[in-house]
Amino acid sequence: MKKSYSIFSLLKNSGDYHKSWEKAWRSPELKPEYDVIIIGGGGHGLATAHHLVRDHGITNVAVVEKGYLGGGNTGRNTMTVRSNHLREASIPFFDKSIEMWEGLSQELNYNIMFSQRGMVSCIQSASSSKDAMRRLNTMHIYGADYTMLTLDEVKKLVPILHNAPNARLPILSGVYQGRAAIARHDAVAWGYARSADAGGVDIIQNCEVKGLLREGGQVTGVETTRGVIRAKKVGVAVAGHAGVIAEMAGLRLPIETHPLQAFASTPIKPILDIVVTCPGYGVYLSQSDKGELVVGGGADPYPSYGQRGSLRVTEGVIAAMTEIFPIFRRIQLLRQWAGMIDISYDNSPIISKTPLGGLYLDVGWGSGGFKAIPISGKMFADLIARDEPHDMIKPFAFNRFEGGNLVVEGAVAASRV
Repeated sequence: MKKSYSIFSLLKNSGDYHKSWEKAWRSPELKPEYDVIIIGGGGHGLATAHHLVRDHGITNVAVVEKGYLGGGNTGRNTMTVRSNHLREASIPFFDKSIEMWEGLSQELNYNIMFSQRGMVSCIQSASSSKDAMRRLNTMHIYGADYTMLTLDEVKKLVPILHNAPNARLPILSGVYQGRAAIARHDAVAWGYARSADAGGVDIIQNCEVKGLLREGGQVTGVETTRGVIRAKKVGVAVAGHAGVIAEMAGLRLPIETHPLQAFASTPIKPILDIVVTCPGYGVYLSQSDKGELVVGGGADPYPSYGQRGSLRVTEGVIAAMTEIFPIFRRIQLLRQWAGMIDISYDNSPIISKTPLGGLYLDVGWGSGGFKAIPISGKMFADLIARDEPHDMIKPFAFNRFEGGNLVVEGAVAASRV
């Protein structure tokens, strides 16, 4: 019988602090052994579990998360989805991710609030213009959308943009990606979690991994704050502590961890219907469906595991935003946060087997992890299930650093090159 809700029941339920709401996923007890354990209950780990069930029929899976589900970088980003990258390995990968984002609400049967509003990147120097043209030509080879804009076309798309003649870096022109979007980050985690749970996956929150079990050259499980769990295969899909987890297995990863800050304003009426980036000033922003301005910038220069940022970066980002959007000078900030981003030596991720049998990595995403959630989850699940990498992720192998076959990607918000 279909449930019906009156206005009185809605009012009653709105004040009971969710106590009577049906839970979207279980809180199961740990089993002593699983076929696969995924370390990390963020977007990547949950998407991997979803695809292990859906694509490969592997259901004896546990996702272990040291805190609450989606409480890491999945919930600490600016929700932007794009594919304007530079290298031949990166462009098809991230463009396929956008394609998957476009159908993700339907696939998960969960509204992730995907809003394909497009993105304008402002060009503020001759060198930036050359770089944008090089990126555009490379992207067109692989069928990705990217369009050069005149200054008038930029102003038409973003009428409130202010380009003062005495600006530090005047805006000269721009580029546009129409398929760029934003999505509700919490909803992404919740949708994947519900789907994985429905397929039999155990999602274990407040379960920190303290060590990896090894027998010879094989990883055989994990030691957690809630006990030892055996597994045939262990996948690492964490952000911020990838190096810490890898060190438990005796591996040293070529990554550094830095804080990446973001800010949200108090809600205002709809005024910005597009994502705007100004790389020359180190600032980008959009407006959420709740009316908040969501603002981000570059990573803090110092390595840190702290989910906070420095005042210097905060001041620089806000100064840049109010210079190009003086209309926002009286807006009040509602909150500030920072994610911990693992930046690899070449600014590209590591999706790979390791020298240890049974241990797999999906790490080193820098600032690009959120936009890659759908495709990385699918590819990582495929790698774990088949023990062989898909052609799309072969360039992101762990051993590329030994042979010098780097994927040096400069088209990222936080970069070491």
